[in-house]
Amino acid sequence: MFSEITPLDLKEKLENETRLHLLDVREAGELALAKITDYPLMHIPLNQLPQRYRELPEGADIFIICRSGNRSGQACQYLAGLGYKVTNLKGGLLRWAEDVDPEMEID
Repeated sequence: MFSEITPLDLKEKLENETRLHLLDVREAGELALAKITDYPLMHIPLNQLPQRYRELPEGADIFIICRSGNRSGQACQYLAGLGYKVTNLKGGLLRWAEDVDPEMEID
C-alpha cells in the first residue's frame, strides 16, 4: 500500500522541509522536457527499478513522480512491496503544471 500527494501539497512540502527524497521514473529523454523544480532528485527509469532499487535510501519517505502518475504509481506499488515508504504524485507532472506551474509545458 502506498499513499498519494497532490501537487499543491508536495509544493508546500518542498518549500517547508529541508530534506525530501524525490524519485523521477520517467525515461532519460523526458527529463529535459519538464521538471518540478531545481530541487535535487534521483532518476531511475521505471524499467530499471528491479535492478537499481537498492540505490534508494532505506527508511526514508520517497516521493515518486512521472508524467501522468501512472508509471510513478507502478513504481510505488513495486517499492511498497519491498518495504519502502513511498508516495505517488497524483496526476504527475501534467497535474503539477495545471495546479502549480501553468507555464510548464508538457507534451
